[in-house]
Amino acid sequence: MPAKVEISNAEWEIMRLLWTLKSATSRQLTELLSAKFQWKPATVKTLLRRLADKKIVRIEKNGRAFTYYPNVPEQETIEHQLMDSVGKICQMHVGRTLDEVIKEVPLTQDDILRLQETLRMKLRNAPTKLECNCLSCSQWKE
Repeated sequence: MPAKVEISNAEWEIMRLLWTLKSATSRQLTELLSAKFQWKPATVKTLLRRLADKKIVRIEKNGRAFTYYPNVPEQETIEHQLMDSVGKICQMHVGRTLDEVIKEVPLTQDDILRLQETLRMKLRNAPTKLECNCLSCSQWKE
């Protein structure tokens, strides 16, 4: 994935469809997105152009139509976005925040088993306490 790419919420909606469909024309995307969000064709095309400019989607011309393909892997992009968000939280609050997320999102039994194993491994070297890593907090300690 290109370094530090920003994807807006609207662009995420397009990417979710492209990852699911593997490819789509702007007309197909407009039909799906207008049903859900009442987006006009110009809106979809603008968002697709932005994604193409960021090298997140690839475009192929097929006659008069353009076909769009995801140019970045879904899981890697999700992880990048999530880690970017987690990096904005004081590390003292990350554990509780992840706990709340886990409580709220649907998970399969396999997901839960994988999480349990990851936490079991992480526990071996985990500190008993994390220090605040916020700039404002570290300034007060000096």
